[in-house]
Amino acid sequence: MSITIIIVAITCIVSLLVMNNDEAKEKVLFWPYKINHGREYFRFYSGAFVHADIMHLAFNMITLFSFGNGIETFLFPALFGDRSGMLFILLYALAVVVSSLPDYFKYKEVYGYRALGASGAVSAVLFSVILLAPSEELKVFLAIPIPAWLFGILYLAFSAYMAKRGNDNIGHSAHFWGGVFGLVFTYIAVRSFTNVNILERFVRAIF
Repeated sequence: MSITIIIVAITCIVSLLVMNNDEAKEKVLFWPYKINHGREYFRFYSGAFVHADIMHLAFNMITLFSFGNGIETFLFPALFGDRSGMLFILLYALAVVVSSLPDYFKYKEVYGYRALGASGAVSAVLFSVILLAPSEELKVFLAIPIPAWLFGILYLAFSAYMAKRGNDNIGHSAHFWGGVFGLVFTYIAVRSFTNVNILERFVRAIF
């Protein structure tokens, strides 16, 4: 079975089970203070499987399915062959933690800070696609098509700006660092397992 579908299915099941149960949700969401003082390290992962509401869940899972499916069925197999499944799992699993680390260190002494959702890992998957297929068109607001590389630049700039403002209750920092991790992980994987000059190919696709 598709790895992407398995991740989407598990995330949907867990999210729907706890979505309307605040007590259950608080036991698993990403909570830096609890991780730091209670050594509840599982929260780095469990927080990625719970979402605030149906819209939050649907947006993340539709994005993950769309881009994860592309990685799993075409982009990674074309480059990595039999290693593609393992590398896709590693990309997602590491991104869950790495995208959360900046907020962990920033808020580990702040009792009231909590977060949830798979946005950081989903951003890593999205940016892996952007690096490997920069000339593909993505649609902003489901209407305006722009090249993937330009979307990536705008997305990172917006996420960095909004993370600095920090006043809209959205995990922009996780979006930003998840995206950066997706780029770095994919670059290292390509350089480690192939002879493809991924940066040269990226620049050539742009110009």
